[in-house]
Amino acid sequence: MSGTAELLVEPDRLAAELDHTDPPTLLDVRWRLAGPPGRDDYAAGHLPGAVFVDLDTELCGRPGAAGRHPLPDPAALQAALRAVGVRAGHPVVVYDGGDGMSAARAWWTLRWVGHRAVRVLHGGFPAWVAAGLPVSTVAPTPTPGDVTVTPGELPVLDAGEAARLAAAETGVLLDVRAAPRYRGETEPIDPVAGHVPGAVNLPAPEYVSDGRFPSVEALRQRFAAAGVAADAPVGAYCGSGVTAAQAVLALHLAGRPDAALYVGSWSNWVADPDRTVATGGTPGH
Repeated sequence: MSGTAELLVEPDRLAAELDHTDPPTLLDVRWRLAGPPGRDDYAAGHLPGAVFVDLDTELCGRPGAAGRHPLPDPAALQAALRAVGVRAGHPVVVYDGGDGMSAARAWWTLRWVGHRAVRVLHGGFPAWVAAGLPVSTVAPTPTPGDVTVTPGELPVLDAGEAARLAAAETGVLLDVRAAPRYRGETEPIDPVAGHVPGAVNLPAPEYVSDGRFPSVEALRQRFAAAGVAADAPVGAYCGSGVTAAQAVLALHLAGRPDAALYVGSWSNWVADPDRTVATGGTPGH
């Protein structure tokens, strides 16, 4: 699959790379929206040499009007990445508990700040265990890294840009939440139900299953069916920019490295009561 090896790594390939004298930096970013903390999973067992990174407090900013997982402060992010051993130009592999969402957000964040040599362990920790590979409970002390954070290396959307993309005659804004949330029938997390007017619903399970992606051709077909054209802008949002980061990773796999992330996503959209909310099963304006 063209380009896949630059974005994903299978467990057996990663195991071989970890045997090298200068292996990739391993980051464990396990996370659940409703808890318990991923750090508990890390303590119970992780890939040998992996260092835990907290999605909520180290890879994202503080929740608020900008969303539940807004962009981090660049200086704070640089300090956090250096503390876990991220080095300029040195390969990084991120993994999560198997759904691929927090790993994708970590991948996106590293790419957004200019660190291109980052991959996601395909299938996450469960795939590693299923392959019969070793697990450790030893928390290493990483050598501090020297990565320099340069924000803006991947495209982002704010609320106004997301609205314009959704309303444009060419281009598409994908809402990758579950269909009932998109339609406004239920909203278990945010205070208002519905979707950005003009956004097209493409629930995440339609392009990823248990944290694993189908072939590049299958991804292209699924995105094309949702209205993603090769020569038109595309962006994605979800509840707070985590699942949507996985959609951006899938779009990269499908050959769309220009795909934009609405980082604030729905949690940012509904923070302003003046923003219009659409409901129903079609992209209402």
